[in-house]
Amino acid sequence: MFYYEEASLDALDRIWDYNIASNPDEELCWRRWKEEYIRYHKSGQGKTFLVLHDREPVGEGTLLFHPNLKPVGGHRSLADSSTVAYVNALRIRKEFEGQGHISALVRVMEDYTKGHGYRALTIGVDAAETRNLAIYLHWGFRKFVMAEEEDGELVLYYRKEIS
Repeated sequence: MFYYEEASLDALDRIWDYNIASNPDEELCWRRWKEEYIRYHKSGQGKTFLVLHDREPVGEGTLLFHPNLKPVGGHRSLADSSTVAYVNALRIRKEFEGQGHISALVRVMEDYTKGHGYRALTIGVDAAETRNLAIYLHWGFRKFVMAEEEDGELVLYYRKEIS
């Protein structure tokens, strides 16, 4: 059975440990990101949501609320602390891809932001990832916000009104 919900600290710790173990060549980066995202979650500057399969976390997505957070890069058009939140770090284990779980998780994240007074969500996608771009457009992220080069890749940002 699958569940989609806000992460408990225990489940958040477990999924990050899985991410770290799955990326041994980048272990230091993943450990740093684990600390960063758990700090966002605990402080309320971000909120991570999970796809749970038999209560084991197998997928995740994080909402970031504040423009000063590193992944938002100071762009108030992506997150402004009150009306716009940024959808970040959507991931699911390979064996669960293509089954609609991330779509369901994004709907839970959308409901959460609506319930907290947010009026829009933003999301970024590498321009080369045309499959992901098509999915995000299908989800309603259709208003182009900006483009920015990150680590040598062009990233496109889109917005979806949710109110």
